[in-house]
Amino acid sequence: MNHTPLPTSSPSAQGVDADGILRFLDALEDSPTQDPHSLMVLRHGQVIAHGWWAPYAAQRRHLLYSLSKSFTSAAAGIAIGEGLLRLDDPAISYFPEFDTDVTDARSRSILVRHLASMSTGHTFDTLAQAEQADPANLVRGFLMLPPERDPGTYFAYNQPATYTLAAIVQKQSGLSLADYVRPRLLDPLGIGPIGWQQYPPGQNLGFSGLFATTDAVARLGQLHLKRGSWHGSQLLPEEWVELASSQQIATTVPFPDDPSSGPDWRQGYGFQFWMSRHGYRGDGACGQFCLILPEQDAVVAITSQTNDMQETLDIVWSELLPALSGVGAPSGDADDRLRARLEGLRLPLPAEAAVPAHLQTDAWHHASFAPAGSSSQEQPSLRAVHVARESETWRITLVDDSGELSTVLTPGQWTIADAPTDLVPIAAAGGWSNPETLRFDVVFIETPHRLQLSCDITTHKFTAHWVTAPLHLESTPLSDLKTPVPLG
Repeated sequence: MNHTPLPTSSPSAQGVDADGILRFLDALEDSPTQDPHSLMVLRHGQVIAHGWWAPYAAQRRHLLYSLSKSFTSAAAGIAIGEGLLRLDDPAISYFPEFDTDVTDARSRSILVRHLASMSTGHTFDTLAQAEQADPANLVRGFLMLPPERDPGTYFAYNQPATYTLAAIVQKQSGLSLADYVRPRLLDPLGIGPIGWQQYPPGQNLGFSGLFATTDAVARLGQLHLKRGSWHGSQLLPEEWVELASSQQIATTVPFPDDPSSGPDWRQGYGFQFWMSRHGYRGDGACGQFCLILPEQDAVVAITSQTNDMQETLDIVWSELLPALSGVGAPSGDADDRLRARLEGLRLPLPAEAAVPAHLQTDAWHHASFAPAGSSSQEQPSLRAVHVARESETWRITLVDDSGELSTVLTPGQWTIADAPTDLVPIAAAGGWSNPETLRFDVVFIETPHRLQLSCDITTHKFTAHWVTAPLHLESTPLSDLKTPVPLG
């Protein structure tokens, strides 16, 4: 594998006003709905800006959620180039074992291209229904659900469509998706170890669950910007990139029940890529982005935590895009200001982290807390929280059905706990807002998610809620909020 770092340059050397990137950072950090974790900006194939908000870091893999779909798209394109599958084959033709089960004419007319473009004819995401129809085989459960419309005529963001596309690649190649793309895509691009959630064991999800670095996202974007070519090698068929990056189905109202669905979700859908008001993109829940901007010859990779992804894009278009389009006067001084800013990026500390620890009383030295209420979508299924004094720090232990998750609070800073013996990599910060109340945040630094907790020594009860809840929360113990192994 080629581990060569991406080439770097200053913004001004690539015709970009660094002050525009600084304004973009200001807008992200000033917004109460945006919690950025990383940023990489490429122009003319050069990295002109990159930074991570500590405790997030360059070497950390990050859960990409549905941005995983764009990697699955690449796998499908490679497989088509190798003759393993064809766009106009019926999906059912790759699963003859289900032939007698799938009798609906519309289900039998779903083609591979319909899977890739989310145009299977279903009018909603069928994940829950497919799981219910066949808990042991999601493909069979999906194909047994008759579409409400003719395939190819209606868009619905539908997880089992991508899952089935990934399943075809895996079945035809005899490899997991991660193993299939390793020598064909990841190694040539110089992408290091990844993790990809599986269901069932041995079969990668395809539609979600990929853990990869921001650098990996940027490389995938640059590959598509160059129409599948990487250092003279055609890794993806150029015809596939053209199809993937152009509208295959209209998305006038893709999420009619989602008030956050804005104009950038109404520009059409390609093959596991969204069309945008500018360029096109892969994206994932809670603010994971790979923006490909052919007019600007640029790629923007973002990881973050947000419930307002449209606002993220609005800020890109209003602040960053002008700089990438030649607006403003590039200067070395602005380059220097940007470099210093990027080197000092930090997640803001909770307000309580600045409160002197002497507010706490001796009762805190060994204290246990029970839940103040039942769990919900915003509240994790924690059974207990333990607090114990350790010299100048405080040991915090969270307990759920998957085990114990332990870290420390150090006054005035984020403290990372990610030793090999730890349950999952996390960082914590917080302190006492008064002698009776300890408040602290726990950031799961291989995911977008942050947990906020409050412990009351007078009642020995705690409350906890997610700032953004992990998807499929009912089946997500804390131990799963990390890169899965084995790594691909």
